Amino acid sequence: MKYAYRLGKAMMLPVACLPVAGLLMGIGYWMDPNGYGADCLPAAILMQAGSVMLNHMSILFAAGVATGLADEQDGTAALAGMAAWLLIQNILTPAHVTILTGGRTDPTSFWDIDNQMVGIFCGVMGAYCSNRYRNVQFSTWLQVFSGRRMAIIAAIGYAVVFSLILLGVWPYFYELSVYMGKSLLGTGPIGAGIYMFLNRLMIPTGLHHALNSVFWFDLAGISDLRNFWNGTGVYGQTGQYMTGFFPVMIFGLPGAALAMYQTARKEKKKMTGGLLMTASVCCILTGVTEPMEFSFMFLAPGLFFLHAFLTGISGFLCAALPFRIGFNFSAGLMDYFMALRSPMAEHPWLLWPVGMIFGVLYYAVFRFCILKFRLRTPGREE
Repeated sequence: MKYAYRLGKAMMLPVACLPVAGLLMGIGYWMDPNGYGADCLPAAILMQAGSVMLNHMSILFAAGVATGLADEQDGTAALAGMAAWLLIQNILTPAHVTILTGGRTDPTSFWDIDNQMVGIFCGVMGAYCSNRYRNVQFSTWLQVFSGRRMAIIAAIGYAVVFSLILLGVWPYFYELSVYMGKSLLGTGPIGAGIYMFLNRLMIPTGLHHALNSVFWFDLAGISDLRNFWNGTGVYGQTGQYMTGFFPVMIFGLPGAALAMYQTARKEKKKMTGGLLMTASVCCILTGVTEPMEFSFMFLAPGLFFLHAFLTGISGFLCAALPFRIGFNFSAGLMDYFMALRSPMAEHPWLLWPVGMIFGVLYYAVFRFCILKFRLRTPGREE
C-alpha cells in the first residue's frame, strides 16, 4: 500500500497535463462537431493539440511516473521509462505481432497497447532501473556503460522481457473483455449497468476499448453509437449503453471533486482546487474523465472502485428509465446539447434530476469515505 501511495503521488505530475488537453479537444469538437476539424482550421488545430496528449497519455505516464518515483531527479529515470515505452510500442505493433507469432495471434488485440497501464509499468521500470543501476561501475572497456547509461540499458532489457510477456497474455485479456461484453447482450438494464461498471474498472488497462466495441460499434451487431446518430436504431432502446455515463460525468465526478477539495489540507487547498476545478470543467463540458479519475485512482483505489460501482448504478437506472441520450465524442454537455437533435433521444430532460441525484450521491459517498477511512486523496497526501 505504501508503494501504491507513492505511485499515486508520482502520477499527479502527468495528470496535471490532461485537463487542458481535454478542454482543447472539447472546444475544437464544439467548433466543428461533424467534420472533426476538416471544415474548420482553428478546430483542427485545437483538436490535434489536445488529442496528441490524450491519445498518448501512456508516454506521459512513462516519463512522469519514473520522475516521481526516482531517488535522483536528473532525468535518467524519465529517459529510461521513455526508452522502455518506445521499445514496447515498436515490438507490439500489429504488423510485428503477426510476424512474431507467425499469424497465430489476432493482431487487432494490440491496437490499444498504447494504454495508460503500459505507460505506468514503463515508468515504474524506469525508476527502478535508475535507482538500482545508476551507481554500477565497470573498470574495463565496459566502463562506457557505467552509471546512468547502465540504468537505461537495464530498462531496455526489462522492456524486452515485458514485451514478450504481453505478447503471450494480452490477446487472452482482450478476448476475455470482448467475451464479457457479448455475454451481457440481451440482459437489458442489468447488462447496461454491469457494462458501465466494467468500463470504468478497465480504464487503466485500456481494455475498455475492447468492451466498448461490443456495444458502441458493429462487433456484435448493436452499433449503439452509430444507430443513435443515424436515427436507424430502435426508439427507447438505442442509446442505453451510453446514457448512464452522462449523470456521472456531468454531475457525479464534479461532486466527488467538491468532496476532495473540502477535505484537502488547508495549506494545499489552493493547489488542489486548481487541479480539481480544471478536471471538473473538463468532465462537465467534454466528458473527458481521465484527469479526474487518475488523480485519485492510485492514491485511493477503494474510491475508484466505488466510482465504478456508482457508474454501474447509473447505467442500470438510466437504462430502466424511459431516458435515452447518446454521444459522439464523450458524455459531456457539448454532446448532450447536440444529441437533442437526434430522433433517438428520449426524454433527455431526465438528465437534470437524475444527474443532481448522482451529484449529491457522489459528494456524500466520497466525503464520508475520505473522512471515515482517512484516505489520501489529492490535497491530503503527506
